[in-house]
Amino acid sequence: MEGYCVKCKARRNIVEGQNVEMKAKGGKKRPALKGVCEVCRTVIFRILPSK
Repeated sequence: MEGYCVKCKARRNIVEGQNVEMKAKGGKKRPALKGVCEVCRTVIFRILPSK
């Protein structure tokens, strides 16, 4: 899966991705993917569509 790397300023593949849930004010949890950029190893975070 791809995400936007802020350091590279480009869309990059997410390596070592982990599914996480974000907390929200309304009590709903949103799914997200957290990993690292394949080029510069900066953390990339991508919000996924809710189920």
